[in-house]
Amino acid sequence: MTNIEPFRIDIPQRDLDDLNARLANTRWPSELPGVEWSYGIPTAYVRELAEYWRNDYDWRAQEAARNEIPQFVTEIDGQTIHFMHVRSPEPDALALVLVHGWPFEDFTEMIGALTDPRAHGGDASDAFHLVIPTLPGFGFSGPTRRPGDAATERSAELLAKLMARLGYSRYGVQGGDMGSFVAPELGRIDTEHVAGIHLNDPITIPSWDDDPSGYSAEDQEKIAALSDWSSQETTGYAGIHSTRPQTLAPAVSDSPAGMMAWVLDVVNTYTNPATTRPDDAIDRDLLLTNLAILWFTDTTGSSMRGYKESQSWGAAAAKSSVPTGVAIFPGGNTIRGIVEKQNTVVHWSEFDRGGHFAAMEAPDLLTADLRDFFRKLR
Repeated sequence: MTNIEPFRIDIPQRDLDDLNARLANTRWPSELPGVEWSYGIPTAYVRELAEYWRNDYDWRAQEAARNEIPQFVTEIDGQTIHFMHVRSPEPDALALVLVHGWPFEDFTEMIGALTDPRAHGGDASDAFHLVIPTLPGFGFSGPTRRPGDAATERSAELLAKLMARLGYSRYGVQGGDMGSFVAPELGRIDTEHVAGIHLNDPITIPSWDDDPSGYSAEDQEKIAALSDWSSQETTGYAGIHSTRPQTLAPAVSDSPAGMMAWVLDVVNTYTNPATTRPDDAIDRDLLLTNLAILWFTDTTGSSMRGYKESQSWGAAAAKSSVPTGVAIFPGGNTIRGIVEKQNTVVHWSEFDRGGHFAAMEAPDLLTADLRDFFRKLR
């Protein structure tokens, strides 16, 4: 398939029935009293969400809402790529690629304001044509078929080809989490066409030969904390993903409750630290819609392969010459010195609301920062 075909979500009823039966028949483990989140995500909380998912959450309503957004699929180098493509009514709009991370980053709350700012209290000159791809191994792009295809470097290559196929000769890129590796790499390999790169809470992993002596005191404290990997409860999941993703895959593929527990424990680690539970930071139905997509497409296991296959994580990257903007949200542990060493940073913002999943936690702030950054580059 070299052509681009319209895509519509249509989950068979038998898959919904199977999900509900699995949720109803979950064998729940015991848990210790009073330990809260110190042993991981509380089973009582997972059970509460499972009951809501089975009895109150309306997938068909969410499915219908998603199908209001223009979606497409194409095949590039043997890999299916699913993407949303929303054109702005403003003819001079700049194309913008929004790149998600793991386990998801949902941009749907930003689509209207970014594509049609005039209808959302903004200036028409800030409009974007949006391309929102689903990375290989995730959701409706389906599982990867060959080792290496889940790597962030490979994703950047595929997205550059996608943008060429769509006919965009100049575009911007935004990414957070895993997307904060994909977006700069797009700038390195497609420099001629990338107008600017915007990152939220970019992940910064010091390389083995990194010299922090020229970094700020704050950056040096972050590097010191990261140096003791074994003490970082926030990185335990990444250790599994980067070494044994296939060992975990059957559990998250067979049990929706198990999948939800694993994924939401990670989500809770990185959401706004002022919140207690994932659905305090992110709308509950929005969380469940993204979990449901992973479940129905059976891609939770394959989505973890990027941690094992990516080569640039922790490696010294060549400096990108593309103008780069950075937005930092509460709880972020970005090391500014590393970002500036690897990118041409011309814009830096820090916010006191939101969190790592900014497009889901504070879409208004991320939208405003994107407008502000790209306004200088149009």
